[in-house]
Amino acid sequence: MDNTKLKARMSGKVQGLQQPAAVEASPDTAMAPVDSSYIALTNNSLDIIRANLKSQPLSLDLFDIVKSPSGGATVFSVPGLAGDEPAKELTGIVMDYTTPRAYWDTPDPVEGTPPVCLSQNSIISHDGKACAHCPYNDFGSKDGESNAKACKESVLIFLLRPNNIIPLLVRVPVTSKPRFLKYSTRLLSTLTPISSVVTKITLEKATSKQGKPYALFNFEAVSVLSPEEAAKARTYAQQFMEIVNAAALVPELAEAS
Repeated sequence: MDNTKLKARMSGKVQGLQQPAAVEASPDTAMAPVDSSYIALTNNSLDIIRANLKSQPLSLDLFDIVKSPSGGATVFSVPGLAGDEPAKELTGIVMDYTTPRAYWDTPDPVEGTPPVCLSQNSIISHDGKACAHCPYNDFGSKDGESNAKACKESVLIFLLRPNNIIPLLVRVPVTSKPRFLKYSTRLLSTLTPISSVVTKITLEKATSKQGKPYALFNFEAVSVLSPEEAAKARTYAQQFMEIVNAAALVPELAEAS
């Protein structure tokens, strides 16, 4: 295949991933195969993790977590060796994600307060009940004045960045949950696993109906992994999540704010 045909095929794939606001591709730019800068995919990272953990599962409090900034700010605060560092964007491979939800019986719970009810997948609660039939899942159930649900939803993304073997956890609030799910669905529509592309996450300022500013997340596929790296990423993600044992993290997935 000559270069002209290759560029045409890649350009077509990018167009299939485009989405207004939530999923944007750089104009007139095809996604190029990513450079092998992901050290987690090029050495014995899993062996090192297992050796250091001594067969103990990773808990969420050992991960660096990035949350949505307050007040409509469009800069992330990323934990680093010298303290929190500002970042206009987050780039990496989405190894996996969960869609936790939790309900507190007080309108403004103190941070760290365990929820009354929680779910790891937003489908079945921890005690086996269907979330879809719960009254706290109804719009307007939070306070009767807004359209918010009493049960708090979010997306927790395990984002593997270059030069890291432990993913960064990115907590996406419910306001941006539909954007992430639509992004992952658009990848699915082209038979593209989410772990086979490099995803860029950015923020934009928005205003609620009540006039309060908040940050909306944008998701963009900026590079594609080579078939070899995509296979390595898939294997690494599967084995890493087995080490993490996400099912055991259910109590930790919820967060009072």
